[in-house]
Amino acid sequence: MTPSDQDVERRHPELANLLGAAREAVLLAAAACRRAQAQIENVRATTKDDRSPVTVADFAAQAVVAVSLAETLGPAFIEAGLVAEEDPSFLRAAERRAYLEAVVEVARSVRPELTAERLLAALEVAGAARIEAARGFFTLDPIDGTKGFLRGQQYAVALAYVEGASPLVGALACPNLARDLAAEVDRPDPEGSLYFAMRGAGAQESSCVEGGGTVRPVSRANTLARPIRVTASVEKAHSSVSDTDRVISAVGADPMVVRLDSSAKYAVVARGQADAYLRLPTRADYVERIWDHAAGVVVAEEAGVRVTDILGRPLDFGHGRGLEQNRGVVVAHPEAHPRLVAAIAELGIK
Repeated sequence: MTPSDQDVERRHPELANLLGAAREAVLLAAAACRRAQAQIENVRATTKDDRSPVTVADFAAQAVVAVSLAETLGPAFIEAGLVAEEDPSFLRAAERRAYLEAVVEVARSVRPELTAERLLAALEVAGAARIEAARGFFTLDPIDGTKGFLRGQQYAVALAYVEGASPLVGALACPNLARDLAAEVDRPDPEGSLYFAMRGAGAQESSCVEGGGTVRPVSRANTLARPIRVTASVEKAHSSVSDTDRVISAVGADPMVVRLDSSAKYAVVARGQADAYLRLPTRADYVERIWDHAAGVVVAEEAGVRVTDILGRPLDFGHGRGLEQNRGVVVAHPEAHPRLVAAIAELGIK
């Protein structure tokens, strides 16, 4: 069951507290991720694995978020729990000691007091969380956009608080995404962007650094662009490229797609740098994961963007780790959204 609008309004102080904790947690995690990016070659040399830097950053960011939420929220966090991707048993294996040492070093760059055992304990709390529709939980993608992270381009730390079928609070840290809309999206920015929102209170943006700088509202009140501008993944396996091209052609959208990795695409639509983000199914049995979308959904919807699946149904976060009741995702300016969903149906995309 999803809280009613009246219930959400009544609980604004409580949700604001959760949002403040989430915002602080992802800022710390983003700082740890920057540290991991800065020492990519050292990590690769130590672990003898080309993909190891993103694994190290994943675990470090997840541990930092868990520790930060536990300290800020206390029993409220333990009761809610953190549903996340990474399994700490990977780091406990003796043959992966180099990984554990690298994770601890990165995490201690923002939390100097962390030991290996405390870090593993924080990861265990996250991994043990249960998803129950009757109560709320946090969900985290510590590094959304692994290829972007490894290329030194766009990735995100995405944290949300979910109750029933809906995320109520979201914090989306985009460490390399410039706040300047004129900047190239594939060029890393030293401060990055942080987007955060809670139901009924709008979306906001700040720099993705400690202190955050100036906070400003994010809104899609502007008139829809002509032609529609679409954003999509650099990693083409995440969405059907041919189907995306067909939809773009059907609605007369700009064929020059804005490409970047991760749920930073939600932010790009929310702030008006693009008008739509399509995540079209690549195969019949594919199910989207809740941590890939929860934070972005809150930010985008509170900015005035409409988010549904390809059939026009709201995304339902009340069925475990996957969006089991949905197919694909359509994120779009409210004027463009019905045209895109209609085109998807007319083209027979399922």
